[in-house]
Amino acid sequence: MTGTTDPEEALRDRISADSLTSRRDYLRVMTTVSGGLLVGSVAVSAGVLHRHGDAEAAEVPELRVADRLARGQAVLFNYPGEHDRAMAVKLADDTVVGYSTVCTHLACGVLWKEHRGEEGELYCPCHEGSFDIRTGAVTGGPPPRGLPKVLMVERADGSVWAVGTAFSDESVRHAACRQLGAIRPGTTVPSCPSGGGN
Repeated sequence: MTGTTDPEEALRDRISADSLTSRRDYLRVMTTVSGGLLVGSVAVSAGVLHRHGDAEAAEVPELRVADRLARGQAVLFNYPGEHDRAMAVKLADDTVVGYSTVCTHLACGVLWKEHRGEEGELYCPCHEGSFDIRTGAVTGGPPPRGLPKVLMVERADGSVWAVGTAFSDESVRHAACRQLGAIRPGTTVPSCPSGGGN
């Protein structure tokens, strides 16, 4: 029978052709992804990609973030740069804390949940990450490190200001000393390590 083919043989040929194409496409995608990961890790290692608080301490201006904050209230703002998302929260004892709102796991947005836990909680809904409201330390989920801190000051008139940043797991005192050392090199501050701002 000329011009006709066995349907089973045609199906086998089509499956073979599809699987070769799929393998080829798979290898192309994997090569592209691997190359992207390599370029990304080199960029991160070289410090090309921006991370929250990477601005030089001397370049970090003070920023008024609210005229007044009530207990349990949070305010969102950008600090220290225009692309650095941050949040300030006033706790029940009138302490004002500030953090980056970029989760340290996969950079999802961190939310303030006033009614979670005893004092409230910073929560990442993407992968159920949670952070301590007083320290920014990881309390649950996959984040590998705490949130970078934003140093907050409440002035006598009730206004709330962002005045500096601290890296993940860096103490507020050490961050303040580091930034003071960058702003005023050679300044001696007894409570700072090495007697100066470093």
